[in-house]
This record gives sequence, structure tokens and C-alpha cells, in this order.
Amino acid sequence: MPDQNNSRLDTPPGTNEVLLEFPTAHIAVVRLNRPHVRNALDLGIRQELAAVFRSLADNSELRCVILTGGDTFFAAGADIEDMSRVDAVQMYHRHTERLWAAVAECPVPVIAAVAGYALGGGLELAMNADMIVSTRTARFGQPEVRVGIMPGAGGTQRLTRAIGKFRAMYLCMTGYLISADEAYQMGLISKVVDDDQLMPHCLELAQHLAGQPPIALQQIKEVVLHGADAPLGAALALERKALQLLFATQDKQEGMHAFLEKRKPDYKGQ
Repeated sequence: MPDQNNSRLDTPPGTNEVLLEFPTAHIAVVRLNRPHVRNALDLGIRQELAAVFRSLADNSELRCVILTGGDTFFAAGADIEDMSRVDAVQMYHRHTERLWAAVAECPVPVIAAVAGYALGGGLELAMNADMIVSTRTARFGQPEVRVGIMPGAGGTQRLTRAIGKFRAMYLCMTGYLISADEAYQMGLISKVVDDDQLMPHCLELAQHLAGQPPIALQQIKEVVLHGADAPLGAALALERKALQLLFATQDKQEGMHAFLEKRKPDYKGQ
């Protein structure tokens, strides 16, 4: 783990499209860095982002990741110039679902910090996070239909699970954009903050999560994600087994002893 406050992952020459910073030893900030194209997501940045998240998955000191973009664009969606040159077979062989999986399967909590526009693939990327915090002026949408296609990286599925069939149909079929307040009311995002408070709030939230028992957070994440698509009985059984597992951890002992002794717990992830 780098001990400096701002560190960038080693990447091939000519690529700095994903920046990696460590504001503390337990928190990583992953920043999309293609401002000249509004953080449009071509294959290169998707591959670089996946590589960053795979490296973070192996970091035993890590407790939380903040995924963010620029001040006016989180990500404007897919790179249309890039996609205009791709045929169906080439699109198939890109296997972009494997790249987004690196974000969704990150073992620690991932907070998407959204300022400006999160459109198309940008919104799909944000929905791979565990929480979405946005500025009041942020805008969200799945406008792929406007260029003759449809969402293809989770927009028809994660969006439906988040806000329901009819609202998802409305957004995907019309291509309309919605405000942060509308997104919050629909259940698409976790919290809305003032524009100048986005990163301070997300860092405070990440610091709070970093102080929580890591194994318990991992189990919560697994049960929520895997239980959502399971029959209720199976999902409840998954929850019970996860809870029983936590009773074997040192963190359970530490948490309960700290509560009884009226002190702050010191969780080790053991």
C-alpha cells in the first residue's frame, strides 16, 4: 500500500485515464480522467478501470473505494466515435461485461461520487457501486436509444431492479434525463449533497465505513447482491448462514465487548 496521499497506479505509457489516489491507508479514490471527451467510456478506459479494481481487490489493507469523475461529468456514456466503428462480432469479443464485473465484485464497499452527468454507460458504471452519492446539479439517464441502440451494460437490468419496471422503461425508451432529486425519489441514488460537499461527504462516509468490521461489510454486500435475485426462502437462508459465520470472527467478539465496555471497537477484519 502506498504511503503517500496521492499515488497513481502504474499504467502503460500514454495512459493516465484512470487515476488512483490513497487519501488514507484504508481508502482509495479512483478517478476517471478523460476530460477532453467528458469521460466517455471507450474500450481502453474500461480495461484500465478493470485493472485498477482488480489490483484493489488484492489489497488487504483496503476498506473502501470512492469512484468518481470530473466536476461536470462523471461519465458521459460510451464513446460514440469508438462504437460507430465496431460491428456485432467485434462488440461480442470485447466482453465488456467482464470489465464492469471487476467493479461490481470489489470485496469492499464502493461509493460512486457523481457530479454532473452520468449517462448511458456512465450510469451503468455507477450502478455497479454499492452506494451512489450525487451533487444536486447531477443528471442521470440512459439515452442510448437516441443513437439507435439500447443499454447493454446493465441499464435494462440493474436500473429495473433499482427503480422498477415502469420507471426503467420510461428512462430507457425515451432517453430522457432526470435530476438528482428525481433519481433520489426513485431510489436510484443513496444521497444528494450540495455541489461543493460531494468529495468531503464521500470521504467522511468512506472513513466511517473503514471503521466498520470488514468481514461483516463483505457479508452484507454478498447477501444483498446475491439474495436480490433468489427466492425469499433461499435469500433468508443465505442471510442466516452469513450471520452465523460472523459469530466465528474476532471482530464479533471485539464489537460486542466494546459495546459492553462502552468504548470504540477496533476491528481487524479477522
